[in-house]
Amino acid sequence: MRNLAFRSAKQLASLIRRKKVGCLELLNHYLERIDRYNAGINAVIFTDIQAARKRARTADRALARGEIWGPLHGVPMTVKESYDVVGMPTTWGIPEYQDNHPKKNAMVVERLCVAGAVIFGKTNVPFYLADWQTFNEIYGTTNNPWDAARVPGGSSGGSAAALAAGITGFEAGSDIGASIRNPAHYCGVFGHKPTYGIVTPRGQALPGVVATTDIAAVGPLARSADDLACALDVIAGPDEIDGTGWRLQLPKPKKKALSDFKVAVIYTDAEAEVDDAVQKRIRALVRFLRKNKVHVSEKARPAIDSREAHRNYIQLLRGATVKGLSAEEFQKNLRASKRLKKNAADYRSQMVRAQAMYHRDWHKFNENRHRMRLAWS
Repeated sequence: MRNLAFRSAKQLASLIRRKKVGCLELLNHYLERIDRYNAGINAVIFTDIQAARKRARTADRALARGEIWGPLHGVPMTVKESYDVVGMPTTWGIPEYQDNHPKKNAMVVERLCVAGAVIFGKTNVPFYLADWQTFNEIYGTTNNPWDAARVPGGSSGGSAAALAAGITGFEAGSDIGASIRNPAHYCGVFGHKPTYGIVTPRGQALPGVVATTDIAAVGPLARSADDLACALDVIAGPDEIDGTGWRLQLPKPKKKALSDFKVAVIYTDAEAEVDDAVQKRIRALVRFLRKNKVHVSEKARPAIDSREAHRNYIQLLRGATVKGLSAEEFQKNLRASKRLKKNAADYRSQMVRAQAMYHRDWHKFNENRHRMRLAWS
């Protein structure tokens, strides 16, 4: 079947339900592509082929009986290495965790399995998930499949590279500072960082860590926007602890036609300048929308200083990631913070300042965050 490996997950699931391709057949197709192409990009760094084939055969038998497990019935997929999957190591690229084999699946992994997915492997990450490239001492370097001399982004770089290379059908990643969005952009695939708190990260953590990290989220990467919507339906919702106190009820879209929408557009910004070529495409989109009677505004946004917003974000981001520092690194940054010039505004200065701030100061930045959130709302 032509371009089978590059179909969206929803298309693959449809082909399986219509018995145009078998679950085991599709899994083997991706495994053959891994044998052929993965060595050049090093995106998939661990597989459990025996368990995956067993599940794929079970999925085929279930379908023969008329049973459909869910919207992803039989779709082969991989997940970012940082997710706990029984039978696979979780290391976050950190050598000291090389032998960490979890005894329970992450909640997102469990929900993907309930939806029918066949998880056959894991994709590469940078050390501690903390880079915009993808390299660690355990699994080595992942390359961009479009150009092996370039990086695939990070930290879900292996996820995006595997999708772009057609060696997996679907992916799950994580994002605190663009770790889904950055590699999706670098590799030309789709990624979604969900609203904070609507998808439980339980089981996407280092050994012994159970507290949710501020700003961080887990979410899907895929080859279509439809796949992202399907994935969110599958994985969203609280875990068993939080679920006793709240439930997720995202509102259904009320708009039926394109002309029902109101669209705000920003062409460029002092904090994030946009190339002329990209602006040209955005302006072409605006002309198309207006032609189709969509209300487009170039002014509809709150009066927020984007540079100040970004500085506030860096303080919260690095205030959250400080827990990953060793005691030695933390003390080093404390000493460095005392040597900073008062007006130093480069990224490293902002980072060091954030990692050394008092909790009282964190509350100020948190207050600013929520004021901006309300202004955007």
